Amino acid sequence: MKQIILAFQFLTVFPVQDQGVLSGEEVGRAAAWFPLVGLIEGLILGISAKGLLSLFPVEVVNALLVLLIALMNGGLHLDGLADTADAVASRAGRERKLAIMKEGSVGPAGVIAIVITLLLKYALLNALFRDVSQGAHAGAILAMPVLSRWAMVPAAFYGEPARQDGLGKMVIDHTGKGQLITATAAAFVLLGAAAALQGGMHLMAFYAMFVMPLLYAFSFGAARFCRKAFGGLTGDTFGAVNEISALVFLLMVLINNAAV
Repeated sequence: MKQIILAFQFLTVFPVQDQGVLSGEEVGRAAAWFPLVGLIEGLILGISAKGLLSLFPVEVVNALLVLLIALMNGGLHLDGLADTADAVASRAGRERKLAIMKEGSVGPAGVIAIVITLLLKYALLNALFRDVSQGAHAGAILAMPVLSRWAMVPAAFYGEPARQDGLGKMVIDHTGKGQLITATAAAFVLLGAAAALQGGMHLMAFYAMFVMPLLYAFSFGAARFCRKAFGGLTGDTFGAVNEISALVFLLMVLINNAAV
């Protein structure tokens, strides 16, 4: 239970009990429960969508869902995406790039990254959910945060810390095979529930055979890229992994829907 509470502390603004002084091992073990955090976020999105669809057109509902996604993590992941984009766009050395991410101010590349991400998320939701009567809306928005949270775990497993202090280092140093296996098993179980909502267990096969391997490869590639660009992962880059993974998921579902 302590690890679950820690996972919610890391990833959301939900009011949970403060766990006090923590060891690195306790922090790292919390990564195993990142998909569960995604499930709760997905349930909130699904319940909100169901209520809002009785009041507003689907385009308005999707805009409100994009806003709700950002609010649930306090905009932290979008901020991380923006800081990462600014650092990548910089032609400075590794230390200066890390300083850019730590400064907190958002530059042109960061603004563009946030705007494009929000626009893509909104456009993809609209493209996916024109026919909400088939239940696709509820199933996909439930699965999306589960997988975007899960994608952070293989990134931590394969990654190295860019800094030698902070929570990011503790998560990376103590996310081992046990946490990766537990998080993956949890994601499989939770996705089974999401697939049932979205229309059948054939979607579970789609998630397992195509979406999860692609996100796993993306997380591995992101860890390698960050090692080369920044010397390793930071909290900001974890936010970027989460945001991009959500877009990859929506794109994959859109492609699958078009093929069916």
